[in-house]
Amino acid sequence: MNDQQLLEKFPLIKNMQNTEEVIWMNPNLINAEEAIKKITVTNEMVQDASDRLDRFASYLQIAFPETAEAKGIIESPIVAIPTMASAMKKIFQTDFDGELLLKCDNALPISGSIKARGGIYEVLKLAETLAIQEGLLKETDDYAVLANKELKQFFSGYSIAVGSTGNLGLSIGIMSAKLGFQVTVHMSSDAKQWKKDMLRAKGVKVIEYASDYSIAVEEGRKQAAKDSTCFFIDDENSTDLFVGYAVAASRLKKQLEQQGKKVDEKNPLFVYLPCGVGGGPGGVAFGLKLLFGDHVHCFFAEPTHSPCMLLGLMTGLHENIAVSDIGLDNKTDADGLAVGRPSGFVGKTLEQLIDGSYTIRDKTMYRLLALLVDTEKIQLEPSALAGMTGPIHLAEKGFNQENATHIVWATGGGMVPEHEKVAYYEKGKQYLNY
Repeated sequence: MNDQQLLEKFPLIKNMQNTEEVIWMNPNLINAEEAIKKITVTNEMVQDASDRLDRFASYLQIAFPETAEAKGIIESPIVAIPTMASAMKKIFQTDFDGELLLKCDNALPISGSIKARGGIYEVLKLAETLAIQEGLLKETDDYAVLANKELKQFFSGYSIAVGSTGNLGLSIGIMSAKLGFQVTVHMSSDAKQWKKDMLRAKGVKVIEYASDYSIAVEEGRKQAAKDSTCFFIDDENSTDLFVGYAVAASRLKKQLEQQGKKVDEKNPLFVYLPCGVGGGPGGVAFGLKLLFGDHVHCFFAEPTHSPCMLLGLMTGLHENIAVSDIGLDNKTDADGLAVGRPSGFVGKTLEQLIDGSYTIRDKTMYRLLALLVDTEKIQLEPSALAGMTGPIHLAEKGFNQENATHIVWATGGGMVPEHEKVAYYEKGKQYLNY
């Protein structure tokens, strides 16, 4: 399909080329049960991941004392943000029904972002597999044994590599180094300097690239392929990452039940997920669809300069199209979302399950960042605000349900240094007053 044919078939591309904020509703959406039957990832695989994380809980309490209160379970709170909801309705001059909640993955222990789910899970699974193969561990053991010197020494004979724009590198770097692995993070030019500094301070080797995320991943993959003791964690194609993220759904379900919130035909759930290459939001959306079926509606949120998943899903070209193909530069302050080419694995897995996708300007993210601090005293990093305009977009499209619950997934911000937080807020405040 040439450029002209693409534009004729998908006129929304013109708006995307002009970096406008757009929303795309998925015309390929089908009944969740039917869609799930066609997918190779299963409920059993997600349950297996959940069980494995439970086995590691005793180790995590020792390795990361901040997880002790939650008994070694890496989880985040969910909070109502009514003052933010009121302020948004005023600013955007759009009313939306239902309650607005924030899923605070910015507060996840160990690495302060959604990547603490899939990223840490895949490293733990690898450690378990290697230790069991070597006869150093059995599934029935107390996994606290992994904190022993002997096991740390054993893991030091292996290395882990990953390509990242920031947060995945942090979660994998911190977890791998703690277990004893040698670890290399290949980082793209958009990665924030403080993330690189933090990783180096924890003994992680960071290799920087002047180009974007895809090149960092490609180089990481190439280097790992040369070494049989090196394992590459593939953000674009990893089933382990995907199911690690999907575990979030059953935990969210419990939290909603504890708060007395129903999810059914009369009480729909809308979830807004910031999206880069697609693994984190894709895994969470899949897990939610497994549990709530057609009663949950999941939307990806991407920067106007990097709408790779929207482009891949809308055209059906998935990883065979990049934002540069429609003239976009993939430059955004939302570093975790600065991805030009989507995961084909995630796109094809969710093409009949995801409800839609929309874009957001950097300026809007910053405005919302400052607004959230002013209204709810919650500080996130810019990319974590991408989901916030979801209820506004849907209301403007005429999708407004009185008994709806809206969940904005706050994907990161917990590790941001204080001086960076201040700078983010000041920038957001300027835009708010603009």
